[in-house]
Amino acid sequence: MWYKDRPDSHPARPAPGVSKASKTHALSVLVAIVISTKKQIQYSIALLAGSAAITALLYLNRPPTEMEEPVHEPVSVDVAEVVKEDIRIQIQAQGTVSPMRETAIMSEVNGRIVEVSPSFVAGGFVTRDDILLRIDPRDYETNLLRAEAALKTAESNLIQEKGRAKVAEQEWQKLPQGSQRSQEAKDLYLRKPQLEQAQSQMLAAQADLNTARDTLERTIIRAPYDALIKAKQSELGQFVAAGSPLAEIISVEYAEIRLPIPQNKLEYLELPQLTEDLEGTPIDLYTDVGGDVKHWTARLHRTEGVFDERSRVLYAVARIKDPYGLHNPGQEPLRIGTFVNANIAGRELKGLVPLPRFVMRAGNNLWVVDDSGHLRNRQVTLLRTGGDVVYVSDGLAEGERVALTIMDGSFDSSKVTIQSSTPSNMLDQSGRPKATEEAKSSKVTAAVEPATDDSAGG
Repeated sequence: MWYKDRPDSHPARPAPGVSKASKTHALSVLVAIVISTKKQIQYSIALLAGSAAITALLYLNRPPTEMEEPVHEPVSVDVAEVVKEDIRIQIQAQGTVSPMRETAIMSEVNGRIVEVSPSFVAGGFVTRDDILLRIDPRDYETNLLRAEAALKTAESNLIQEKGRAKVAEQEWQKLPQGSQRSQEAKDLYLRKPQLEQAQSQMLAAQADLNTARDTLERTIIRAPYDALIKAKQSELGQFVAAGSPLAEIISVEYAEIRLPIPQNKLEYLELPQLTEDLEGTPIDLYTDVGGDVKHWTARLHRTEGVFDERSRVLYAVARIKDPYGLHNPGQEPLRIGTFVNANIAGRELKGLVPLPRFVMRAGNNLWVVDDSGHLRNRQVTLLRTGGDVVYVSDGLAEGERVALTIMDGSFDSSKVTIQSSTPSNMLDQSGRPKATEEAKSSKVTAAVEPATDDSAGG
């Protein structure tokens, strides 16, 4: 405290000795600060000098500098050795199985249905000439008896008339020579008009008899071919009139599949000609049945002869025999309405080189390794096919090496080392060598959809 409590209100002034001590203390603190700052500066200068000395020492003792050329390591690539082949291109298509024939059976007579076959149900199989149902024949049997009686009457009348004509001829011969007049009178005397009338009546009676027999036969409805009953519109006891629908049946002897073929794929196929009567090109049909892929063999039967105006495709018609396997119990049935894929065997094309599609670059370019071991860009001509395999028709020579390793355009003219070499006819679609059996049985496929240049380049 600078003062003590006093009874008066004026504080005491500080003593002169106390103020001088404070000034001395402040001055000593300031001196200490100045000395500390000088020491820090001296230490900093010493550190900088030491660093400069060490740097100068390292610089003076540096090793001599030597310039070295950059080393270019060759790129390792796998190659395919070009082997030209004669390949039978397969065209892929899709279609729906349809019956070769479909018939709506109608009644040709009036009557009540008195009998139906046990197979006369939707989904039932019937063979040619099997009886499907019978219509009450009693009225038609009566008509047949009447026609038979009329025929016998006409035959009797004809016989009688023939006898009269013979008697008249004998009488004509006995007449004097001068009494024989015109030819018309002679024909009338010999009863030729009456004989012709009797013959006509007999022919009419015979026609009526045939009609009655045919009508009676029409009361029995038979299957016109081996068929599956698709639907029935009649039942036992039902009265039907002429023209009434009885059933719808479809043929199971053959089935057909309409396969759309684009115009640019027709050159790969051997289409049947109108004048040819051949079995046709084999077609492999397949689809997934319960998780298992099933196959059937069909034949290219014909084309429809005109292009579809909207899609510009030509429909080829494949035909398969016994689709339900009725004559081959172990065969998987190919039911009407099934959607199937088809591989159509095409004609043989010569001098093609099959390669995996991934080796192609934009613009139908690929890498070729020349004799000096450098990469060269090469543009080639491809068949317009789809799938994972491309077919080079021009631009590669026999024995040339095509790089299978994927590289961009910056590797043009780069030096390469060949890591492995495989003939092109021994490669699968992924670029790996095929197994021996697989190579022997390999198939070539061209998809239906046309491939553009970009897609062909991979």
